[in-house]
This record gives sequence, structure tokens and C-alpha cells, in this order.
Amino acid sequence: MRLGPLRAVPGVVAAALVGLDGLPLEVIGEGGDALAAELASLRVGLDRIGRRLGAGNVTRVAFTSERVEVVAVTSGDFVLGVALMRGQDTRLAQQLLARLALDLTELPRAEPV
Repeated sequence: MRLGPLRAVPGVVAAALVGLDGLPLEVIGEGGDALAAELASLRVGLDRIGRRLGAGNVTRVAFTSERVEVVAVTSGDFVLGVALMRGQDTRLAQQLLARLALDLTELPRAEPV
């Protein structure tokens, strides 16, 4: 289980690993499937923003809502994200996501269309 280390982070509500096809490869928590779907959608927007601004690939995004803090990182064809209860320190989650993203190089990549 790749996302297993995130279970130990205080305040984790959900976590997800998603491929380019939008299908979750792994989820944690009741909201894991919903987070996976939103991360896939967010990835499309982030790719578009990076292209239009000429900024290159967006590799990390974080935002706060009324109830949760969300941090997500991209690695090749994959997006890893975690949602924590609002007010939680996200540094540990960010560090773990960065480490987990490095391990994704061994996963198979999507075939070019």
C-alpha cells in the first residue's frame, strides 16, 4: 500500500493516488474516491494553467476550504493528494507526499494516444 504512511498523519480525512485516466489506483478514507475524482479534474486544470502561463508543469498545489486543507503533488502521470482537517499542520503530509512521489517512477506510464 503506497499511501499507507499517510494514515499516521494527524487529521487525515482522505488520501488518493490517481493516474492520467482519472481512475484511482489507491484511496484512503471515506472521501478517498471523491478526492481521487477531484484530483484528476484538478490535474487537467493545472496542466492547462502551466501551458497557458508558460510556467511548465505544476508539481504541487495546496488550498484551504472551510473544513479541510488539501495538498497534492504530481509525479509524471500521477497525482497524489491528501485532505486533512482544517487547522492541521500540513508539513508532515507534504514531506510524505514528496517522498511517495519519488517512488512512483516504478509504476507503468500511460501509453501515448
